[in-house]
Amino acid sequence: MLDTYREVVTPEGVALHLPAAGPVPRALAWLLDLMIRFGIVFVAAMVLGVLGRSGAGFNAVVLFLVYWFYPVLFEALWDGRTPGKRTLGLRVVAANGAPVGWLAAFTRNLLRVVDMLPFGYAAGLVSSLFDPWGRRIGDMVAGTLVVHDVRAQTPSPTPVDHVMAPPVALQPYEQAALVSFAERGPRLTQARQEELAEFATPLTGARGTLAVTRLYGMANWLLGRR
Repeated sequence: MLDTYREVVTPEGVALHLPAAGPVPRALAWLLDLMIRFGIVFVAAMVLGVLGRSGAGFNAVVLFLVYWFYPVLFEALWDGRTPGKRTLGLRVVAANGAPVGWLAAFTRNLLRVVDMLPFGYAAGLVSSLFDPWGRRIGDMVAGTLVVHDVRAQTPSPTPVDHVMAPPVALQPYEQAALVSFAERGPRLTQARQEELAEFATPLTGARGTLAVTRLYGMANWLLGRR
């Protein structure tokens, strides 16, 4: 599967397509955050070590805060992104696409103790593999979703240097589908364009990049770009 989207329809009738993140990028983001937390704990231990026994008490407090509140604070205050998630282009959102709130951020991170069972995040991994949107148990309970943080990009114009008349007469709905593909295609990855174009193989007589090129050519012909 080239992409996994959760479609959410807002009260205004706008369809949102949330590209859910799988376990691999999430695990890498978690490892980056783990290294950052280790760094914070190490520096705190070095600084507080000069205070002797009282420093050890403060160090225990730092350990508690870093372990439990590091992800909660970043997700609630930094648009659902910890430093690790930001580096990997991920963020946490509510299941309806809204920004994640304090309660949801705290709940999903509190339930990491369940996802860790019996060891090494085994329960969370199994859950994410079977869930269609890659959610671990904490996400299911908190009503959250980890998605790829897709940046707005200026779409490249539809190619106009190739024009090709359809080999057969097309119905109006077929013409509309071709034009829609030409309008949306430049915003998709090349792999996604080829995947969609192969549905029209009976029309194009081709697959892969050639199929995409022929669909653009037919759309240009329908739009009068001759």
